[in-house]
Amino acid sequence: MKVLVYGAGGSQQFPVIQALKNKGASVVATTHQPEKVELLTNAGAEAVIANMANRARIHEITQGVDAISFLAPFFLANPMDGLDYAKNVIDAAVAHKVKHFVWNSSGFILPVKIGNPSLDVRIDIADYLKESGIPFIIIQPSVYAENLLGPWTAPFVQAENTVTYPTPEEMPVGWIATKDVAALVAEAIFSPHLANASFQVSGIENLTGHQLAEKFSIGLNKQIQYRQMPPKDFGKILDSLMGEGAGQGAAAVYQEITDTKNYPVMHASDMDNVLKKLPVPMTSLEDWVAQNKSAFLE
Repeated sequence: MKVLVYGAGGSQQFPVIQALKNKGASVVATTHQPEKVELLTNAGAEAVIANMANRARIHEITQGVDAISFLAPFFLANPMDGLDYAKNVIDAAVAHKVKHFVWNSSGFILPVKIGNPSLDVRIDIADYLKESGIPFIIIQPSVYAENLLGPWTAPFVQAENTVTYPTPEEMPVGWIATKDVAALVAEAIFSPHLANASFQVSGIENLTGHQLAEKFSIGLNKQIQYRQMPPKDFGKILDSLMGEGAGQGAAAVYQEITDTKNYPVMHASDMDNVLKKLPVPMTSLEDWVAQNKSAFLE
């Protein structure tokens, strides 16, 4: 099977390459950054440079592909660009008769729009995909554990023995490892009999801030505490990394959560059934911390 993986140079999609190769797939991996070509080639993929905004190029690289693993960037200055990217990719898939399409939505898809373009655009993409007629599976991950490697968390674990994140302490989150999501995506690629299904996925445990700190304490073999980072500070860090305005939407979401105490569900309660259909081994949070301890220890 020949699988086209979009955004393969990014942290979410790069592990999909190995997960697919483990199942015997031939992988074509896209990036818009020429400096990522060597990384993708060394991972065993056929690397191609493509920008999802370029419809002609997307049609060109879709020819001869059996299946697609798609992901639209979440942190975009204009979130609606993600819908345009999705339309280009889906239209090319339909035109070239791709047999199966798996979309990692980078988060849960809300039942209705809430006025936040970064989240609402997922509804638009899902609708467009469903209306396209192409067989698809949607994988909706909760929150990536790898977010905890970011400059809003890891440096504070190192310097203060404190896990910091913009979610209130009492808000539970089902953190999921990127490699587990990649394995679920690969399993979905090889599960065409589940076509037109959509799965919310998360870690097995639903952890409050204090419980998250306890997992860090186990994984690092030292006492760790939890503290909520002010959402505006989180947004400023995102801006410094990805450009002015990139963190505005995320900061607004976390601030609203903090103010209203209306905590969104960030855990997939049906994971037992999901894993029966897409059987992959899951990583516990304490094991994930131990595997990444070099990022958290001075």
